Amino acid sequence: MTKRTLIVTNDFPPRPGGIQAFVHGLASRRPPGSVVVYAPRWKGCEDFDARQPYEVVRHPSSLMLPTRSVARRAAALVEDGATVVFGAAAPLGLLAPALRAAGAGRIVMLTHGHEASWARLPGARALLRRIGAGADVVTYLGGYTRRRIARAVPASRLVRLAPGVDTDAFRPGAGGDRVRASLGLGDRPVVVCVSRLVPRKGQDVLLRAWPLVLRRVPGAVLLLVGGGPLRRSLERGAARAGLRGSVVVTGSVPWASLPAYYDAGDVFAMPCRSRFGGLDVEGLGIVYLEASATGLPVVAGSSGGAPDAVRHGETGLVVDGTSHTAVAGALCDLLADPARARAMGERGRAWIEEEWRWDLVAARFAALL
Repeated sequence: MTKRTLIVTNDFPPRPGGIQAFVHGLASRRPPGSVVVYAPRWKGCEDFDARQPYEVVRHPSSLMLPTRSVARRAAALVEDGATVVFGAAAPLGLLAPALRAAGAGRIVMLTHGHEASWARLPGARALLRRIGAGADVVTYLGGYTRRRIARAVPASRLVRLAPGVDTDAFRPGAGGDRVRASLGLGDRPVVVCVSRLVPRKGQDVLLRAWPLVLRRVPGAVLLLVGGGPLRRSLERGAARAGLRGSVVVTGSVPWASLPAYYDAGDVFAMPCRSRFGGLDVEGLGIVYLEASATGLPVVAGSSGGAPDAVRHGETGLVVDGTSHTAVAGALCDLLADPARARAMGERGRAWIEEEWRWDLVAARFAALL
């Protein structure tokens, strides 16, 4: 009988986020009953957990730290010789020695943008080195994160594992007409951004760029999809600039509805930028891949690993996310040339089908286990 894989993670639905979706996607594509997930409590987790084809054990609080109590609970879930997967290496990877002592035969750690940031600071890098020492495999998202993490983890342990895209859900014709109708957008040119509304993602730069876009493409609409602490600021900024009729902020929408919101756009844009001296960076940017799968050209910021999710000049454009003029120029170029934009979207869709489908990612994950 195959031993179950234990996934220990702070990042798991129903808490929203890219890492959460990544870890859930990996777990969901394992054979039913072959994994057990140990994750924090989150609002709505009881209903969510009941729908999963595997066991989810919830920690009493909404955050797990590498403490003795967390180690004890995780160790109790380890079957002798089983594989343990840490949904994010930092900081819970510090528990690896305790789980190895409890019987874990193999330990796999996933890394994301924040581990790449840890590798920049001497103290945090020492902790990351200690975390990596407890792993058999440490994954990375792309070239940027590999270069950073290799400062602390031996190259022999590093293996690429990036998120996959559900190409059946994210596809051209996924329901954009319904979204346009519900928001009263008609057939106006639409730039869509799907992301949490936080400074690194660059929605404020899109807002600053928008008057420049309207000069070249009158009637265009900026559709900001997602919730977050910047929502009220963005709405007030749009009102002050007289952009209320051309900027729509939807707030959070259900995950199942996201493909339709992508499909409502003509161009996707998230001009992310690095902050705090490079400590707050984009690890990859799954939204760029989802947009490409939906057949949209993308405009991405040059932060961190974001360029790994775009083929510049082929599937989209990578620009300086701190420059609203650069962002506006890229958006105008694509909106004003629908044939070029459409060709980029088609190449993006083909790229996703060739390299980023979930079945390919699931096979890579299975090999690591």
